[in-house]
Amino acid sequence: MGKRRRVAERHRSRPAVVGGMIAVVVGGAGIGAYALYGGGAAAEDNTATQAAAHKKTVKTGPLSAAEVTTTARSFLTSWQQGRIPQAAAATDDAGAATALLTGFTKDAHVQGVTLTPGVPQGDKVPFTVKGTVSYQGVSKPIGYAGALTVVRSTEDGKPYVDWHANVVHPDLADGDTLVTGESGTPPVKALDRAGGEITEAKYPSLGSVLDGLREKYGKKAGGKAGIELRVVRGKESKAKKLSDKTLLELSKGTPGTVKTTLSPRLQAAAEQQVAKRARASVVVLRPSTGEILAVANSGHGFNTALQGSLAPGSTMKIITSSLLIDKGLASAEKQHPCPKYFTYGGWKFQNDDEFEIRGGTFKASFARSCNTAFISQAPKLDNSDLTRQAQQVFGLSMNNWAIGVPSFDGSVPVQSAAQKAASLIGQGGVRMNPLNMASVAATVQSGSFHQPYLVSPEVDGRSLAHATRSLSPGTLAQLRELMRYTAAAGTAAEAMSGLGPDYGAKTGSAEVDNQDKPNGWFTAYKGDLAAAGVVQAGGHGGDTAGPIVASLLRMG
Repeated sequence: MGKRRRVAERHRSRPAVVGGMIAVVVGGAGIGAYALYGGGAAAEDNTATQAAAHKKTVKTGPLSAAEVTTTARSFLTSWQQGRIPQAAAATDDAGAATALLTGFTKDAHVQGVTLTPGVPQGDKVPFTVKGTVSYQGVSKPIGYAGALTVVRSTEDGKPYVDWHANVVHPDLADGDTLVTGESGTPPVKALDRAGGEITEAKYPSLGSVLDGLREKYGKKAGGKAGIELRVVRGKESKAKKLSDKTLLELSKGTPGTVKTTLSPRLQAAAEQQVAKRARASVVVLRPSTGEILAVANSGHGFNTALQGSLAPGSTMKIITSSLLIDKGLASAEKQHPCPKYFTYGGWKFQNDDEFEIRGGTFKASFARSCNTAFISQAPKLDNSDLTRQAQQVFGLSMNNWAIGVPSFDGSVPVQSAAQKAASLIGQGGVRMNPLNMASVAATVQSGSFHQPYLVSPEVDGRSLAHATRSLSPGTLAQLRELMRYTAAAGTAAEAMSGLGPDYGAKTGSAEVDNQDKPNGWFTAYKGDLAAAGVVQAGGHGGDTAGPIVASLLRMG
């Protein structure tokens, strides 16, 4: 919206009036000449009236069904007939539309396109695309579902197609392009730890993982490139660590082979578990090595499990607790304040349902997830303390993990005042994903940080990230006791029932703007397994992500 500009109308001045004005100023006489040619206040009023008459009324308000249908059909018809300027003119960004629609034919080599609009749903119009991709004598049909949205311009009031790259193909982000030709990298045959082939049909969550494996290991694995239609990522997509994506294979290349650490049994179970809830993600690790055993998302597009950037809520209290114990500001069995409220940096913080624990221990506050028990310690901490703890002990927030596919290794920025306090309970600027929080639980279980990985570093000789220090024996023992008690008698008890005694857990809920329910988090370990999950907009972590994580730990 708002990409079109209305060109202002130009009005010619009357030479006689201008000449009359000059004569008055220069000659100092003939004042009546100005009035003779219609100058003065009367002329100004007349000019204003004429300008008002020329000014067009800009239409506002919701789009009518006819406007939506007509605009969509005009765009789709022009696109189908190859009239690119006309199709682009029906959008609110003609330049970007022209480039991508032209590339659809010249770069993607899609021919004989048929576009069939569906039934409009408000201002959104679904449509189907059918055509043929032809390249160097090889052809293959293509078909997919698309959608466009019609909007009203605030500048001229007309309806236009709201232009984004995903109008051309749903897998495109703005700045991406479609290209048909020899693949940039050869295909790969990915294997699980048991030697079985990994396919997206078998494990729907692993589509983006397979794309990442191909991008990283296609050439190194010794395969030969084929011909394909693929999404080539633009600058913004690459900044988000999105891999190029194959949409259609015209001729198969020879794949190289890459072995992963994934467990077929746990991966299959993880897929089944996340499918039970909308927007759920989970990761399972082996704490002693860092091997990733399962990765699953109920939404099979963006890989939230490995690349998500979400506030982790109270699961962050594992890291904060280790910091407080290290500094002598808390001890598992000692009394610790848990008031209803605590104000810091101008913000008034409170506990869920405004509860308080009078005369309770720090272990009780951790198990019940008392926010103020942590916020109350903010005045005693330096702004950078939490950041250093996350980096030095848990290996997070340094942007140096190399797991074998694109991933995000968390962010714990240095913050001050109220934001510093919020960070202690996993809000503020702190951002994590299930991979990060599974690693946090794994670090507690094993006693030291092992960078997670999906492909062994022996395959390509890459270096893994390391933490500069481990938890002291005293802090580690207390941290394990806090998590064990939470799994046995705290907010994680219901989900972790029957899994003890060699276990530990922490629940979390993270508030998100414009979201009715918080994101529910759960991270835990049992034996030599650690896992973490999130259910976005799900509610409390113990009720939502908890059952997913616990079910996978039971398989260990």
